[in-house]
Amino acid sequence: MRASNAAQNGGRNLAVIPARGGSKRIPRKNLRDFCGMPMIARTIKAAVDSNCFDRIVVSTDDAQIADVSRQYGADVPFIRPAELADDYVPLMPVVRHAAEWCRENDDNYGRICCLSATAPLLRSSDIRDGLNALVDAGSKFAVAVTRYAFPVQRAVRISANGRLIMFCPEEFTSRSQDLETAYHDAAQFYWGTKDAWFSESIVFSEAAVPVILPRIRVQDIDEPEDWAAAEAMFRALHGD
Repeated sequence: MRASNAAQNGGRNLAVIPARGGSKRIPRKNLRDFCGMPMIARTIKAAVDSNCFDRIVVSTDDAQIADVSRQYGADVPFIRPAELADDYVPLMPVVRHAAEWCRENDDNYGRICCLSATAPLLRSSDIRDGLNALVDAGSKFAVAVTRYAFPVQRAVRISANGRLIMFCPEEFTSRSQDLETAYHDAAQFYWGTKDAWFSESIVFSEAAVPVILPRIRVQDIDEPEDWAAAEAMFRALHGD
């Protein structure tokens, strides 16, 4: 099953892009210019170019984000309620709200993909790979992950008195190549069946299959230094 004909097995596909207007660490980061294009526009473009979706919906509480999203090809059929737009609301209820709105006002969707609004390194081919992984494995979720650059078993923390403490001191003498590889959320996309999104299933569990991305194409953007790193990576990848 390839993404081009996946709609024949599982119904229509919906993309949901959560994009609040209240980012604090990097103000207005969803709209900030990233290498010549608003940040959120890069996610919308990747979604459009993937040819995976029957509808691409941006869930936002911000009128300017809504306007820019429409300019780049996404739908903004509702304004997200305030109770779903604060710093503490997780993704699940936001995705469910968007899917429920579509079900009540438009159509039902068999699969839903939550796409990060701040993932400028996201590729349309990765979105297709995620859909194919979900269908081929018959899983509830397919999630983009990447490998930690350093063994997590060697991680250290700083104690209250300013000293170093290993999280796994029993691994102090282990060789790096003998330690189990660990992965983390790539913060790019989360494919899931409609039933999975509306169930109590946990995304990071055996309900999900991984879509492993190279580290050079993964950068979470929370701080200004993250933004600078992502722009440097983007330019290197695109030859700018």
